[in-house]
Parts: sequence; C-alpha cells; structure tokens
Amino acid sequence: MTSGGKSAQTSPKLVGENARRTDVDQPWEQDNQAWWDWYLTLADNADDPVAALRDADPLPQLAAIDASVVAEELRAPFSVSPADRAFFRDNGFIKLRGVLSPAATLRLRHELVELLSTTFDTVLDGGTMARFLSVELAWLHNRLLRDYVLSPRIAKIAADLLDVPAVRLYHDNAMSKEPGCGRTPWHYDDHHFPLATHDVVTAWIPAQPISRAMGPLAFARPIDVYKLVEGIAFNKFDTSYDRQVAAVFRNHAVAVEDGPFEIGEVSFHHNLSFHTAAANRTRQSRIVLANTYYADGARVVDAPTMVSGDWQKFIPDTQPGDLAASVLNPVCWPAESPTHA
Repeated sequence: MTSGGKSAQTSPKLVGENARRTDVDQPWEQDNQAWWDWYLTLADNADDPVAALRDADPLPQLAAIDASVVAEELRAPFSVSPADRAFFRDNGFIKLRGVLSPAATLRLRHELVELLSTTFDTVLDGGTMARFLSVELAWLHNRLLRDYVLSPRIAKIAADLLDVPAVRLYHDNAMSKEPGCGRTPWHYDDHHFPLATHDVVTAWIPAQPISRAMGPLAFARPIDVYKLVEGIAFNKFDTSYDRQVAAVFRNHAVAVEDGPFEIGEVSFHHNLSFHTAAANRTRQSRIVLANTYYADGARVVDAPTMVSGDWQKFIPDTQPGDLAASVLNPVCWPAESPTHA
C-alpha cells in the first residue's frame, strides 16, 4: 500500500481524467440524500428488473444489550492474521466473521432504524419502497452510534489491513436499501473520496444478516481489475458507465464475491476495490453502517469533482490540497478522544 499524503499529481485518480472532466468537474450543489437519489439512477437494472418481493428470514430474537456492554466490545481488539492482510492486499477487500456479536449487531440495527425512520419520517421494513436512504455524521449527535463509528476495534482492523500506524475518520454513513430498490452501480471509491492517498478503507457493517436476495455488497477480484476499466468515461446522465464496466468484467471472466453476510460479519474494502450490490428483493430494509477511514497525514486532492458529493461537509474548513485533519476527522486508531464534543 502507498503511504498517506501521496500527491494528487501522481494519484491514479487522474487516470482518464480528460475523458471524465467535462461531465463531473463542477462541485455537487445539493445534499447527500439527493446525491444518492441521483447516483442510484446510474445503475443498470435492464437485465434483472426487480420483480415480486419475498419475505426475509426473521431476525434473531435476542435479549437487548446495554450500551456500556456494546462500548466495551467495540474497544476490544480483533486479531487480523497475516493471511487476512495478504488476502486484502491482493484482492482489495476482505469479509471477517465475528467482528460484532449478534447482540451488538441487532442493537446497531435498532439504533439505525430509529435514526432513519425519524430523519425521513417513514417506517422501515416495508413503509418505504424502492429508495436508498442515507444519513451521514450521525456520530456527532448519537452517543451509541459514536461508539460504533469511532470504535478502536474496527479502526485498528482498518489500520492493520492498510499497514499504516494511524487512521482518521472520513465519515460514517447509515444506509438503508429499501425493499424493491434496484442495484448499486459498479464503482470504486477512488471516484468518491477526495483524498490524495490510496490508504483508504471502508468498513461495511451490516446491521443484520444479509442474504443474496437482500443485495449484499459484491466485490470484483483481484484488486487490480480497476485497470481494466480505468479508460471508461464516467457518465453522470445514464447507466452507460455501469453497463460498460459490467461488460468488461464479463469479457475478462473477472471473479466476483457476492455471497451473503452472516450476522456480525463485516467487510473492509480498499478505495481501488470495484464493487456493486444487487437489488433488495425482500420486504425487509437492508440496513448498514459504513465507516470510511484513511491514513493520518493524507491531503485533499487538488481538484475534487461532483462525484465526491458534499465533501466539505465531512472535512470542513479545509481547501483542496490541504491536510485532511479537520475537527470532524478524529484519529480513531491509535484510540484517542475525539476533538468534537
């Protein structure tokens, strides 16, 4: 992996830039829910339209777990083996079982259901259809979610996989793919995070078991398959980018890991890892907390685009080219108290 602070001039973020620049050069001017509403329109569902929905498996019935027990679990270390590191280095992702206990997973779901249903004035698990709901920066206002987002356990896994001594938070993202919501387009996060480093990893934390019918995150492997599609022009108007990436991957017989997630299983993916997610064909909301971390010392790229969304919401008081170390980007590993109360 590269070290934090790699210059924007040498970053593969600029590969194929001339092809993309006229489409995405302007900043994003709406909120992040509007960004997701737009982004999901870029996914091609023509070959696999969402048909009748099915019942999801019932959630496990477990006794409620106290917030203090959750916090203790999220501070406890999790062992990442040399084999885990090698798999991540080669493939750009890894799925790790048992990162959360079943009880902590369901406590997270309860908290996220309350957050999302309140934010969008709706009922999850069937009350909202065919939408992708997203709330960022929940850790600033919710003590329990702060423990999940700033978790030393999860952040240390990120640092170990990246092989860096310290990681900062870029942002958290509470997401719900509602029943009937279609695919998430093929992409890699190098398009989305305006960070001049490739030491960036997202912990994708399901708040329930996720079956294939619910649309689990799916990863192309190995990591360098992004080179097959780096010349494809991103198009903000239609599904052509998604369709072309899928065609290239099919033509090159690229392997895709699209298996289910068991309860407590968490995936970690690198910013060069190409990934997608299928439609949610169940009547249950597919709820996930995604925390993105990056190597301490990284800078903002010189020219963020609209694909980065409202990035200054997540790195406030910071300009392109500046060190990415705002008050909203605490060092999560090694563990320290956040500077934002």
